[in-house]
Amino acid sequence: MTYMTRSVEELHELLVKGEVSPKELLDEALQKSHEVQEKYNAFVTVVDGAEPGEAGEHVLSAIPYGAEDVYSTKGVLTTGGSKALYDYVPFFNAAAIDRLAEAGAVLAGKTTMDEFGVGDTGTTGHNGKVRNPWDPERMCGGSSAGSACAVTAGVYPFALGTDTGDSVRKPAAYCGIVGYKPTYGMISRNGVFAGVSSMDHCGVLARSVADAAIVADTMKGPDIDDMTTWDTADIHLRDALDGDLAGKKLCYVKELADPEYYPAADETLKAHLANFMEKVEMLRAKGIRVDEVSVDKALLEAVPSVYAVIGCAEATSNLMAITGLIFGPRGEGRNWVEQFKDHRTKGLGSLVKRKIIAGSYVLKDENQERYFRSAQRGRRMIVDAWKELFKAYDAVLQPAGTGPAKLLSNTEETPGTEMLEHAGLIADFGGFPSITIPDGFVEGLPVGMTITGNIYDDETLLNIAYGIEGMMDYKGQIAGEGK
Repeated sequence: MTYMTRSVEELHELLVKGEVSPKELLDEALQKSHEVQEKYNAFVTVVDGAEPGEAGEHVLSAIPYGAEDVYSTKGVLTTGGSKALYDYVPFFNAAAIDRLAEAGAVLAGKTTMDEFGVGDTGTTGHNGKVRNPWDPERMCGGSSAGSACAVTAGVYPFALGTDTGDSVRKPAAYCGIVGYKPTYGMISRNGVFAGVSSMDHCGVLARSVADAAIVADTMKGPDIDDMTTWDTADIHLRDALDGDLAGKKLCYVKELADPEYYPAADETLKAHLANFMEKVEMLRAKGIRVDEVSVDKALLEAVPSVYAVIGCAEATSNLMAITGLIFGPRGEGRNWVEQFKDHRTKGLGSLVKRKIIAGSYVLKDENQERYFRSAQRGRRMIVDAWKELFKAYDAVLQPAGTGPAKLLSNTEETPGTEMLEHAGLIADFGGFPSITIPDGFVEGLPVGMTITGNIYDDETLLNIAYGIEGMMDYKGQIAGEGK
């Protein structure tokens, strides 16, 4: 019998009733991991030596899961998706991993990712491209590609990812599952390789909003070792889910949903936007208020450039730790300078190297005002525009990206669609909680709707997503089923 395609709460009930054992769950997850690895390259490491958990009171006890290979895991290879750390085995866990372990969850795999989270395709990691279980010729998106792949393939009910530039939510959309990034600082990033520190979020990929809420509930809370965390004692994500949307005020941004802003739109993009508007009309037909609003198009068009500048600058600073001197394989050379250069030359991929060069350039004294500080001002203007929306609305709806997963043979963005392609970054700019849920199929492939709420109001956001999810037929999807 197949168990791992079920929800967390269903599995917990089976464990409590004694209808399945922790060992059976773990054995199934490990077996499926190897099958999925062979087909789709979802894993850096399958933790074959993992021990079954014990079925306890916590709903996650004895439930196997996976974690993006950017989370430090004691005694388990942690590469950050980079050749520069191909043999690095940490002596400690990330805080999020520890909190799941305290609940009794069982780490069964470390999943493939874009190198150090740089990239949104799932194709830049040191162990190769991740293929989408819905169509192996297509990508899963990144950086949390392997986690999305494993969940949609039914390896286990949830996996961890990170979201710095839509990199939990975009893979979720491409794979027809749920991707949730909480308010900035809700989950400690201690023990997670830093990318763009002011935008890095821990996140969850799951097959339902309820499962995502359960996992985030378990990981959230202050951490003395992460000064960006905050007190979440009064936040209870799973308990807040009742699906009641009465009185909620939602909106969508015209510039992100109307094909008139994309004159070069192909039929796929038009179908994606039409599918989104069908769901808006469905909500309205059920008596839910969904208003059309407008945001300055110049701000939306600036999002990719703002992200590129700030992202490169902060990544350059964080990646200075990758020297081969502290951890990772040491480079060759007569002194530390030569060893450092040799390690980075051989160990880092081309995309990461380009990011370091660009970041170093925008941070030069003579360039900071023109590039870095201008980007910071642009970020503030964009965030302020969304904060204005949250004065009147509980959440903003938008199409997730530009449609279904792209072909691995063509990872380039479609010209003229950058504004929509990168709209998910706005939630990272402002630290807003944001979730992508599946909302249908276009050309036989899953697509998603992204819902973003105001900071610290994750309960409202998830309940809105839970209510909308309940009106559609796409919860609990496994690749190849439910089209």
